[in-house]
Formats: sequence, structure tokens, C-alpha cells
Amino acid sequence: MKIYMFPNLDKANCYEYTRDAARILTENGAEVYLSEKYRLIFSGLDYITFADEHSFIPECDMIIAVGGDGTILKCSKKAAVHNKPILGINCGRLGFMASLEHSQLSLLEKLVRGEYLLSKRMMLDVRVFSGGTEQCYTALNDVTVAKSDDCKIADFSVSKNDKLISSLRADGVILSTATGATAYSMSAGGPIIEPDMECIEFTQICAHSLFARTMILSADSNVSVRCSTAENCHVWVNVDGNNVMKLSGGDKVCVSRSQYYINIIDIAGGSFFASINKKLMQPLKGTEEDNL
Repeated sequence: MKIYMFPNLDKANCYEYTRDAARILTENGAEVYLSEKYRLIFSGLDYITFADEHSFIPECDMIIAVGGDGTILKCSKKAAVHNKPILGINCGRLGFMASLEHSQLSLLEKLVRGEYLLSKRMMLDVRVFSGGTEQCYTALNDVTVAKSDDCKIADFSVSKNDKLISSLRADGVILSTATGATAYSMSAGGPIIEPDMECIEFTQICAHSLFARTMILSADSNVSVRCSTAENCHVWVNVDGNNVMKLSGGDKVCVSRSQYYINIIDIAGGSFFASINKKLMQPLKGTEEDNL
């Protein structure tokens, strides 16, 4: 079994987590590979092989992302395009997509033996039309169209299959997958959705309305968002936490189900619900922050 690891060394303890995970995997018969750019950082560890990611990812059996959910998001397109399952080892605070904490690294033995579940997750195609150009992106979590700091407020129209479903004045709108339901959408008042469901969640951000409610749209929906702002005001298109384009009034963002899916590896079993109970519910019961 060949495993390619993506560590996010900006995270505290990521070096130690990566080192320990690589050692356990090789002790159980796996081959562990990292990018050439980490050769000096992980020098002296003879159980790690270094290889160019672009040439090796198509040849590996799976990908391990060591960091937080953001690290998984950065790896998601690579994993989806090459149809490689991905396992997350959490170095962050929440980590809803990460299956393992550092204290659970011994479970990597089960990974090598093939004793794990796969959670198939829908992704989104994002097409942005601005100034006569079209830019395309892929999202695992969400797409946000929101006013920039130079705008006090903006008007948005949201359509499904060319039929208007909402016209609103707000700070922005979020279109998310079920995987992204526990991210920005939840903070904006959206519901939690079981992550392997296929749907598009439409959530309004600080809408100037008494009736701002999240809508759950079918996975086959083609959703478009148009914005209208005051002169010299702009909105940002944000894909999986990254601002990708600045739009002017009249530009359009189209979102639909992607041809790509990503398979999230779950070794512990029921990791999503365990994360919900541990990381969202317990703080309401007085759990100390340090235990999150």
C-alpha cells in the first residue's frame, strides 16, 4: 500500500503527528511518501520516501492530510480528480472531516488492513461570469458570494434552473454541500446535514428580512446568484474559504453538482456524529475549551 501524506506544518504539532503516523504506517507494511519540498524538514527518517506529488498521486492508493479541515479542502481536488480516498488527521480544533486525533494514531493499523469505511461526498462546480470572462472552480464545502468592505449592503437574486427563488438585501449568500453544512452555513444559522447526503444548501448571511430561512435544494439544481451594488462597490466570490474573484454589480455565479466526488476515510466509525457531540454539543454543557 502506497500512501501520500500532505502535512500542514503551520499547524502546531503537525511535524510530530506526521512523523508518528508515518512510522506506524511503515511498521505495518505501508509505504509512505511526502513531497520533495519536505526532504530537509523530515531528513533522517528513513521510513519516509520523497516524491513529486504531480507524478506520484496517480500511482498511490490513498492520501492522508495532516492538519485540519482546511488541509483536507486543499487536497480535495487532487484526491477527487484521481479518485483517491483521503484520511484526515486533525491538528486543529474542530476537524469535522478529519477521522483521527493524535491519540488515535494506533488505529492506522486498521487502515493498512483495509478495515475502514468510505463516506462519499458530493462536490460543487462553480462558474463565475465577470467582464465577459468565465472562471471555473471546484468546491467541497461551500461557495460564498458576499459584499466586500467597501459596501454597506448589497442586493442578491438567487435562481434555480433559471427560476427566481429569492431576492434579498443581505451581506451575502452561501451555497454549500452537506459536507459544508457544519462550516460557514451553520454559523449563519443553517442546519446540520448528514455529510453524505446530496443536496445544495442555500443560506442567507445577515439578510434584511424577518423571514430569512435556509433552503435545501436538490442535488440536480443549477443555482445562479446575481448581485447588485452601489457604484464602486464589489462583492467577493469565496470558494472553500479562499477569495477567488472580486465582482461588480450584474456579474453572475453559477453553482451545480460536480462530476467529481471525494471519498473520506473513516477508521473510527461514526466520526462525524462523534465530532458533532464532542465539539458542538459538549461546550453547551460546560465542557472546558481545552478539551475540544
